[in-house]
Amino acid sequence: MADKVVLLDFWPSMFGMRVRIALAEKGVEYEYRDEDLANKSPLLLEMNPVHKKIPVLIHNGKPVCESLIIVQYIDEVWKDKAPLLPSDPYQRAHARFWADYVDQKLYVPARKLTWSPEECEAAGKEFIGSLKMLEGELGEKPFFSGETFGFVDIALITFYSWFKVYETCGNLSVESECPKLIAWAKRCLGRESVAKSLPDQDKVSGFIAQVRQELGLK
Repeated sequence: MADKVVLLDFWPSMFGMRVRIALAEKGVEYEYRDEDLANKSPLLLEMNPVHKKIPVLIHNGKPVCESLIIVQYIDEVWKDKAPLLPSDPYQRAHARFWADYVDQKLYVPARKLTWSPEECEAAGKEFIGSLKMLEGELGEKPFFSGETFGFVDIALITFYSWFKVYETCGNLSVESECPKLIAWAKRCLGRESVAKSLPDQDKVSGFIAQVRQELGLK
């Protein structure tokens, strides 16, 4: 019996994009269901009763929640394709540290940039500072783990779809501040798994501009 895989997601979610990339890297076929987060489906509420958030990967009826946990699950279950995490325990721990850094230190100011105009200036500085830290960790390597695309790349590249949003809201330029990171992003976009999983920056920016207008944000 073939695996039944369903992904509950929302198209502009950078967290959902991570799962889409991982599934594409592993060549896993799945059913995609785009959620209306203002009117969450009974299935989403049943599969993630704790956080009630996307993404949720449902594998043969069993849910897995939280994007980085889902990516690790995909890596462990579908082992016939190239691994997303290093085999060495220290390197695996190192990759998990930096992926967590993205969520803890980059997402927080990114969210403030998008939805809290009164915090924009400080959030912009924090956002660029976090990107510079990540750029330092990348160094001269093609990808975060070296020559191969992997876990930390998946954790970070999905923010690229939102860069235009952050630049517009924060009046900043990621490319001028972190040129090596933009070069890295373009290398990632050269992979089919990334290119087909990330929505266009203009599409995301237009959607967020509409939501901000509806919320009365300027």
